[in-house]
Amino acid sequence: MPDFRSDTVTEPTPAMRLAMSQAAVGDDVYGDDATVQILEQAAAAKLGKAAVLFVPTGTFGNQLAIATHCQRGDELIADEGSHIVWHEAGASAYIAGVQLRAIASSDGAPSADDIARRIRHGQDIHEPKTGLICLENAHSNGRVIPLARMQEIWALAQAEGIPLHIDGARIFNAATHLGVPVTALTQYCDTVMCCLSKGLAAPIGSILAGSNEFIARARRLRKLLGGGWRQAGVLAAPGLIALNEMSARLDEDHRRAQVLAVALQGIDGIEIDPAQVEINLVWFRITRPLDVAALMQALAAHGIKANPPEHGLMRLATHWQISDADIAAVVAVLRAQLAAAN
Repeated sequence: MPDFRSDTVTEPTPAMRLAMSQAAVGDDVYGDDATVQILEQAAAAKLGKAAVLFVPTGTFGNQLAIATHCQRGDELIADEGSHIVWHEAGASAYIAGVQLRAIASSDGAPSADDIARRIRHGQDIHEPKTGLICLENAHSNGRVIPLARMQEIWALAQAEGIPLHIDGARIFNAATHLGVPVTALTQYCDTVMCCLSKGLAAPIGSILAGSNEFIARARRLRKLLGGGWRQAGVLAAPGLIALNEMSARLDEDHRRAQVLAVALQGIDGIEIDPAQVEINLVWFRITRPLDVAALMQALAAHGIKANPPEHGLMRLATHWQISDADIAAVVAVLRAQLAAAN
């Protein structure tokens, strides 16, 4: 069944399954899993950071970064629509004792001026101290933060002495869209988290990258939070394929997302701007009354999985298991359902 719900639904490739069966393993808590070591070294080189830590999930990686950077009672600045604010279950408050200061933006990327106005140094005893700035690139709204804005925010963070973390769950998508190596983005941050299990198709795992000193502290916290691996080489092996091979084919997902966006633009009752579809996430608005239950039943009847629209907004994701025929099929169902609702 073509599954448009997210790029988290990707199954491991045949090459990944073979690599898992042949991986050299050891106890990673003891530091002797050779495949994990190879993955961490390769990821550090790819991301341009001194060290990397292999972690279970993207949320785990983000929250580990927050807990390592910040002290309890600190404040974190982030876009109000970012994953850390919307989809991590309030974990920064629960785990690290860090509160969020969310900034509204039109595209998921607050300006340096917007951030500067919200920085608090904790000199007034009534105020929290800004302990971290977080950016999401690419953003889950499908937009990519331009390099110039990244540079401006990084310059502000350095001038203020505040660390900057990138939630780079889809940072390879961002780099693909911009046509630059991923280091062109990661040069503008202290730490970055990258998911191997979204569009890169590994079955599990993310990476957290930063300085040697930061990763040493994060490694201890990973253990404290229950994230210590044992024979994790069976998971690191497909992660290497994700990092080195699947990251190089993301332009195919982006091309299909554009094909989908242009096709949807031609349906009466759908509002979408293909120019704002920058990665593999296609967001669109349904502008007429629609029986959502009937839509979902029609999609299921054609063997298509998708998340229902919320408040009129719907998202479809492309990935390595979505074909051109799948694109045509989902467009046909949406066209028929909207025509019936006319």
